[in-house]
Amino acid sequence: MSFSRFLAAGVLAAGVLHSSASFAASECGHSPAHEAFNVQGLKSELMVTALSCNAQDRYNSFVAKFRTTLLREEERLNGYFRTTYGRRAQQEHDDYITQLANVQSERGLQSGTIFCQQRLAMFDEVNALESGEDLSSYSDAKDVTQPASFETCAAPSASRSTTHTTTRRRTTRRA
Repeated sequence: MSFSRFLAAGVLAAGVLHSSASFAASECGHSPAHEAFNVQGLKSELMVTALSCNAQDRYNSFVAKFRTTLLREEERLNGYFRTTYGRRAQQEHDDYITQLANVQSERGLQSGTIFCQQRLAMFDEVNALESGEDLSSYSDAKDVTQPASFETCAAPSASRSTTHTTTRRRTTRRA
């Protein structure tokens, strides 16, 4: 490995570690968008598990049970992408969903035959949840692989108006 590649890899690693630490320490780490990304990540991971482990019926049961919550979080995610990317919102959202599934599928391939043994239990865990709030808490506590870190924060407004400024940080993090 050349010195410049080594240096670039070190800078990238330091940036990912820094952004992950600031993401976790941020006051807005539990914003509605953060929750939406967590739920979407969990939903995707369950879908990848269902397809990889022939558990489509269990995935369909999950979607039926939490349909209202999943639709609400999808709308929040759509709002995040509209606010952050404007006219490119749909393209950026589609790219995120594709990258999410790819990263999670890649992780499954790396795990080999143990993947299904490890992941099928998640269906039992989510089936035991009683509400959408439980699902949100579960998705926040689960270590779900994401292709990137997204953060939104509502800045304090200068006046008493209801307008908020949204800031965004996107750092690529590979599993």
